[in-house]
Amino acid sequence: MLTPILHALSSNLDNLPPQERRLGEYILQAPSSVIHLGITELAYACSISPSTVTRFCKTFHFKGFPDFKMKLAGELGQKTDVNQYQDLKAGNDLQEIVRAIEANHLASITDTTRLLDMNELERAVQILCRAKRIDLYGVATSSIIAQDFYQKLIRIGKNCTAFSDSHMQITSASTLGEEDVALAISYSGETPETIDALRCAKDSSATTVSLTQYGNNQLASFADVSLFSSSLEKGMRRGDMASRIAQLHVIDILFTGMVSTEFEDFIPKLENSYQNVQTYRKRQGGY
Repeated sequence: MLTPILHALSSNLDNLPPQERRLGEYILQAPSSVIHLGITELAYACSISPSTVTRFCKTFHFKGFPDFKMKLAGELGQKTDVNQYQDLKAGNDLQEIVRAIEANHLASITDTTRLLDMNELERAVQILCRAKRIDLYGVATSSIIAQDFYQKLIRIGKNCTAFSDSHMQITSASTLGEEDVALAISYSGETPETIDALRCAKDSSATTVSLTQYGNNQLASFADVSLFSSSLEKGMRRGDMASRIAQLHVIDILFTGMVSTEFEDFIPKLENSYQNVQTYRKRQGGY
């Protein structure tokens, strides 16, 4: 079973230039040995230049070869049998289905946590806290993630809107400014409508944040801050279940990080919104 990093390398091999593809193939064949090599040694083994190794690492959102080695070593050291995603099968009894879904969700959260870059995560939290206005973009399943974040942010008084319609995404993005933030969500990172909206927001001088599957994708390349979730979910009939859980995991971390950072400001608003909802429910007889 491939780790998230190795899975991302394998999935993107065909899109890499010849020299970087040769390096990717070498890493996939002997990942444990790579973490013990220096950049010059690895370059020599692949008949490429050290600069190609550095470029390869940055293509996959690492700061450089030392960062790549450290994170790959961490994944290889923590790899367990739990990372065995299970697809839907005919004839499974309900008990087996329950175990499979539990395993998939736990694996997606664990894999996503290992992929998180704490520096990028901290930047995202600070940017969102300071934002005068926040646009959230996502279509299809990703729109559900955007709506979830919207419902959280509105409770702490942030000026935000979640857009799933492509025309409204562009319309709103075109009105953003330097004090605003656009957060775009796409599991593949290749959703054309979401990419266009983020690029428009960037052209409008807004700060941009992306949440995609781990790997090399267009949406992440356009964002000022790139966040990633696990990319290990497989199967034609999966219904994007584990990937949705992984993205919600990142959203919950962002929201909790924001509340913790601006505790004195956000907690009273969170409590006030809760109390007002409770009062309204009592007046309406509950629901």
